[in-house]
Amino acid sequence: MLKDYPVIVDIVVRWGDQDYLGHVNNIVYLQYFETARIEYLMRLGMEPPGPGWQESGLIIRSVSCHYLAPVTFPDTLSVAARVSSVGDNRIVMEHAAVSQKLGKLAAEGDAVIVSYDYVAGRRTPLPASTLQAITALEGREPPRVSKPGRPANDP
Repeated sequence: MLKDYPVIVDIVVRWGDQDYLGHVNNIVYLQYFETARIEYLMRLGMEPPGPGWQESGLIIRSVSCHYLAPVTFPDTLSVAARVSSVGDNRIVMEHAAVSQKLGKLAAEGDAVIVSYDYVAGRRTPLPASTLQAITALEGREPPRVSKPGRPANDP
């Protein structure tokens, strides 16, 4: 199910990840996706978000998640990340979470991640080294897309 994803992280579902209805709470999937996303960025050679990003780095513009099967404790999810497209200043990353107990896809989603200058408060072009690292990790060059008409201060 995840053979086309270059980064897969196994995450053990904790009892506290469930909500009152007895399944993993919807917001927790975004944390699972974040874990795979950070692993992906680290495999690109980037530092994880933190003090090194005080001047420039990446920022999340949007995230989405589609819930496909309820996951309950105990379980382990294989959470995957890949880049589906890149733009001059953004990366679109896809995520998938497969339940090992159910043997099927439990959730999928995406994130739009923007290269950002935190000092100036605006987008910046993605470094060529980042694009090269993505191509190397993916084993292919992701499609290029552009988002014309966005204000300069809109991540």
